[in-house]
Amino acid sequence: MTTYQERPANGVPGIPVLFGGLAAVVVGVALIVVAAPVTVTIGVVLLVADVIVLLGLTPVRPGQARVVLLLGKYTGTVRETGLRWVNPFTTRQAISTRIRNHQTEVTKVNDADGNPIEIAAVVVWQVSDTAKAVFDVDSFEQFVAIQAETAVRHIANSYPYDAHSEGEISLRDSADEITRRLAEEIGDRVASAGVSIVEARLSHLAYAPEIAQAMLRRQQANAVVAARQRIVEGAVGMVDLALTRLSEQSIVELDEERKAAMVSNLLVVLCADRDTQPVVNTGTLYH
Repeated sequence: MTTYQERPANGVPGIPVLFGGLAAVVVGVALIVVAAPVTVTIGVVLLVADVIVLLGLTPVRPGQARVVLLLGKYTGTVRETGLRWVNPFTTRQAISTRIRNHQTEVTKVNDADGNPIEIAAVVVWQVSDTAKAVFDVDSFEQFVAIQAETAVRHIANSYPYDAHSEGEISLRDSADEITRRLAEEIGDRVASAGVSIVEARLSHLAYAPEIAQAMLRRQQANAVVAARQRIVEGAVGMVDLALTRLSEQSIVELDEERKAAMVSNLLVVLCADRDTQPVVNTGTLYH
């Protein structure tokens, strides 16, 4: 497969050529007006040559480049903005070099756990090599769109929606890492089209409607379990601190059975999900 590499096209500033061409037009018209056979012939030839030369004038707007071809052969790219002059027998194809956005469609795919999810992304891209963009692919815009969708699907298949353990990369919890890997994968896929990726981010991420409610209940259950674990850890620490302080300051002497009862009561109070009701004990632990 033949690949092309962008290179500067041969050319000169167009303003001097434009003024020179206008001057040649004036001279040619003046020679024709003289009406002598020799001067008329010279004037006509001068005007025809001048028209051919002026056909080489090429305006290049900011954010645009011109791919120059001579008889079907790539000769270079004009990136300098303003009026430029190139070989008048060439064709000059305009290519936008502005930064563009591409929004992928919301697609239903399976994550790494096999759960159906909906995902979409915004890709910010720019043509960096006009020769590859024009000659190496059929339509570089369509190529970017297809490769971006393929990369989004691959990323979605490679990671779970939710992390199952601390430090695991997931689509929902590792936005920066997923964004970086998505941009890298799309960049690798579209490099052959002379396109560079400026940024790529997920714009939509959700469980598919058929499992959304079930997954929401699972997330809520996980949140409750995590909260309970934190509460228990805190309660155990408080109980340990209370027993240590009571022992150090000799406030009360507790045998193992009384310590067990105290621990039980404190844990009930600290871990309860509602306010506890005080109970007045008129007896003792043993009566």
